[in-house]
Amino acid sequence: MTRVKICGITRVEDALAAAHSGADAIGMVFYERSPRHVSITQAAQLAAALPPFVSVVGLFVNAEAAFVREVLAGVPLDMLQFHGDESPEFCAQFARPYLKAIRVKAGVDLLQCAARFHIAKGLLLDAHVEGIAGGTGATFDWALIPHRLPLPVILSGGLDAENVAAAIKQVRPYAVDVSSGVESGGVEASKGIKDAAKIAAFINEVKRIDVQLSR
Repeated sequence: MTRVKICGITRVEDALAAAHSGADAIGMVFYERSPRHVSITQAAQLAAALPPFVSVVGLFVNAEAAFVREVLAGVPLDMLQFHGDESPEFCAQFARPYLKAIRVKAGVDLLQCAARFHIAKGLLLDAHVEGIAGGTGATFDWALIPHRLPLPVILSGGLDAENVAAAIKQVRPYAVDVSSGVESGGVEASKGIKDAAKIAAFINEVKRIDVQLSR
């Protein structure tokens, strides 16, 4: 079963749409330069609205340790996700399981990354777009992913209902992560505003290809 994380959640109705469609996790962005950024108060409200058994993931980009702790004091995060240049020691200091995001391009040694962040719960593999930490809607060459990484792979970067089946078929990730691919799109203001029908279509495609591959 491929797990699904819907990232960049900013509204209660979108968090509930993700949960009701079968998402395993939602992601909230604590990075002020992101159009999907949420405040601690906003994030606490989102987390409180969720039903049981939906994990809450907090995304940080080169944050100060004090800020991560401030968020943890106010929001019941189940997992942390680090998208910057954080060291393994930095990521491990918060008494929470974490994912390390890697922006993939030719020349990035993912086996070395997995060894360096060996206590991470997984590597989140995203597209490398110069100067942007994530949420770009860009895909990358999935052939750059080694077949046998020693950590679970969370595949991100430009996924949507049209390509997620092909991605799962090729990569066989532990989970897929989507943000812009389930938004209305087209204008900057729509970033962070999810489309419930797109969320449902994305998750249905994941379930469909999982059944097909299990036969």
